[in-house]
Amino acid sequence: MAWLRSRRNRTGAAETGAAADAAASTAEAIAGIELPSDTRAAAFFDLDNTLLRGASLFYLARGMHARDLLRTSDILRFGSQQLQFMLGSEDPDHIHEARAAALTFIAGRSVDELSEVGEEIFEERMADKIWPGTQAIAQLHIDQGQRVWLVTAAPVEVATIIARRLGLTGALGTVAEHVDGHYTGRLVGDLLHGEDKAAAVRSLATREGLDLARCSAYSDSANDIPMLSLVGFPCAVNPDRKLRRHARKHGWRIRDYRGRRRNTTLGIAAGTGAVAGAAVGIAAARKRR
Repeated sequence: MAWLRSRRNRTGAAETGAAADAAASTAEAIAGIELPSDTRAAAFFDLDNTLLRGASLFYLARGMHARDLLRTSDILRFGSQQLQFMLGSEDPDHIHEARAAALTFIAGRSVDELSEVGEEIFEERMADKIWPGTQAIAQLHIDQGQRVWLVTAAPVEVATIIARRLGLTGALGTVAEHVDGHYTGRLVGDLLHGEDKAAAVRSLATREGLDLARCSAYSDSANDIPMLSLVGFPCAVNPDRKLRRHARKHGWRIRDYRGRRRNTTLGIAAGTGAVAGAAVGIAAARKRR
């Protein structure tokens, strides 16, 4: 597998381009399956709270904590920073802190180790948290001969495991730099978030010869409006209030699989609240021992 190494770009535009190119080229390299006959259409799915109930990064962190690969203090700090990020904070300091926290628990670890642990944690903590409705939509695209990609801020290695387990084409994710098989604690570009997601989808569409007007995209978050706006068939899945308003205003499809849990507070409890709540629970459990 050929991996890209980071150029130390100092401008925001350069970092966005690096993140988009890294995500697109990495996804292209690791897809590893035969392309369907319809080569002009594809579907792009956000992961957390769209396809998966809750936050994939936090499930990974909890699994690593259970294996004594993370300290309780690490997971508490990680949970706090990811909560800010998942709540949609566009403050550059919050985004930088979320990025730093996300990298803390993989810096120095081997790529093979993360892949192996990720496979185990998917089975233990994520497999039963896939939204059946969203998975059915993804399968419908596959049945129609379309490629289906995850597009997420989660590490591309984790996203790729989930994509492979669900029979999807591949994943666009945040690309962490590694040298000699070990993570350096730096990113190639930046977190795949917001405008960076849209740039990555656009870059992949160019590489793969996709017609975005024939493509679909699915997300729960207003942060993904740039990605949803790229395609001809956007859909808000389990949307937050801002995205629901935007979807209604623009005539986008809306699918909600949360039953009666449709207000913002309870929606957050399905994902962002789980980050903080589970972190506190872990700390409390440690104190009782």
